[in-house]
Amino acid sequence: MAPRPEAKRDAVKIQGWALSDVGRTRDHNEDSYVSNSDLRLFAVADGMGGHLGGERASRMAVEILEDEVGRALTLAAPAAKPTLLEPPGKSPVAMALRKAVSEATRAIWDLSQRDSELSGMGTTLTGLLLSDTKATIAHVGDSRAYLFRHGKVRQLTDDHSWIAEQVRAGLLSADDALTSRFRNIITRSVGFEQSVNPDIITLAVEAGDCFLLCSDGLSNHVTPDDMSEILSTRFYVEAPQALIDLANDRSGDDNITAVVAYVGNQHGV
Repeated sequence: MAPRPEAKRDAVKIQGWALSDVGRTRDHNEDSYVSNSDLRLFAVADGMGGHLGGERASRMAVEILEDEVGRALTLAAPAAKPTLLEPPGKSPVAMALRKAVSEATRAIWDLSQRDSELSGMGTTLTGLLLSDTKATIAHVGDSRAYLFRHGKVRQLTDDHSWIAEQVRAGLLSADDALTSRFRNIITRSVGFEQSVNPDIITLAVEAGDCFLLCSDGLSNHVTPDDMSEILSTRFYVEAPQALIDLANDRSGDDNITAVVAYVGNQHGV
């Protein structure tokens, strides 16, 4: 895949680190991820639909995302690099991410209709594309994106799950949600239906920002305060393993994936 075209030397340097772990109770891993510092693209996908289906769906989603974004950035004119003046959700970057999610959804749906063994498969998908000035996130499902800035982690995405919707509606407390047997019910996914509308989130970036993308095998057991502690006290290259170890120590009842993306000055990190 061709790297992102450059019109000039970048003002910031993007680095990423990622790990995925099967956890302590599963015998296979249905999570997939992208950590492509050349494209400045990072993503997590958590598949569903059984051993074959979930694994296939998540892998297809991240591969199609990477291919589509790589193609869009390669074809884009250097002068078309995104700026903060573009309408939210309507920039070329946002449109490229939206198209990638649409292509992944169509491909996964079509395959599930052709192969009965893959019927019902789908996946979450949370993708992050960085530029010198902003971050754009495309999000479907209950994998999450967090921002670590000035020593604190905050969640950027809203879960597309039945439990999260009950909490947002005030019908269920956050504490009860943690132990609910319905917490794995997803209300929006990539590939389970013929089309899906991803959330598109855009925010300005600052040198020193660190983004964390993860599957729910991590976020179900590791709090934002835990994440802040690890990201404050470890080298970022060590953070994915430290986060996974903590989730495994507390349960390990699901696959666990952590992707860390750091926005640093060109002269060092």
